[in-house]
Amino acid sequence: MSFDLDAIVAIDVHTHAERSAHTPQDPVTGELLEAAARYFGGTPPQPTTQEVADYYRERSMLAVVFTVDDEAGMGRARIANDEVLEVAAANPDVLIPFASIDPHKGKLGVREAKRLIAEYPGLRGFKFHPNTQAFWPNDRAHYPLYEAIAAAGKIALFHTGQTGIGAGMRGGGGVRLKYSNPMALDDVAADFPDLNIILAHPSFPWQEEALAVATHKPNVYIDLSGWSPKYFPEILIRYTNTLLREKMLFGSDFPLITPDRWLADFEALAIRDEVRPLVLKQNAARLLGL
Repeated sequence: MSFDLDAIVAIDVHTHAERSAHTPQDPVTGELLEAAARYFGGTPPQPTTQEVADYYRERSMLAVVFTVDDEAGMGRARIANDEVLEVAAANPDVLIPFASIDPHKGKLGVREAKRLIAEYPGLRGFKFHPNTQAFWPNDRAHYPLYEAIAAAGKIALFHTGQTGIGAGMRGGGGVRLKYSNPMALDDVAADFPDLNIILAHPSFPWQEEALAVATHKPNVYIDLSGWSPKYFPEILIRYTNTLLREKMLFGSDFPLITPDRWLADFEALAIRDEVRPLVLKQNAARLLGL
């Protein structure tokens, strides 16, 4: 699928399909949503993949869409990758699909990755969430999965920094923040120099570590999702304007944050005029091979 990039307002590299169109919501997910509502003061919508497509088509934007397979770490049934990929294939004008595989699935996970790559030519990458999947990204036990992704020329996107999942729950719902220190991904970037890696979110409390890794490793990018830009630390804005101007990517974390809100707040930042189109569209278009 080729896109008319001139007609596209922006490319959102971080959106979630939160609900299956075919199966009821897992009870563990329900518990996490109740906790999130208490912690954040409201429950975001839970869109299906098709609803993500409809939402972004209305805005003339492209959306990288995925779910998260964290069956081992969280004990909740996943939304099937095939469902996300099939809906994306039916909406190729707006959706750019990523898959998600729990690294704890080992050889079975590698088999699934290879099957998805072979069966879905539109698949562009894989999403990982070290907090909820409860794994160290630089654990060599997971390297065969990265090898399969790298061999196919796909992208690996990793959650970094604090997560709202489990926030406010007793013991944080068992979610451990340590796994998402971006320094663990420095090892992955060094060991897989041909694997393009996206560090998702401003990486609180490890923002400077993320900037260091992205500056040092040519294959590492940063998406700016999950935070309203008005809360971005000054150092993140400075690196966006300078050293990492070609490696910063617009992402909203929809439905947690809407692209409308993110873009409105980004407009108020002191971002150089020549840098804005890079962040909003051009960097992602180049990385995704559009």
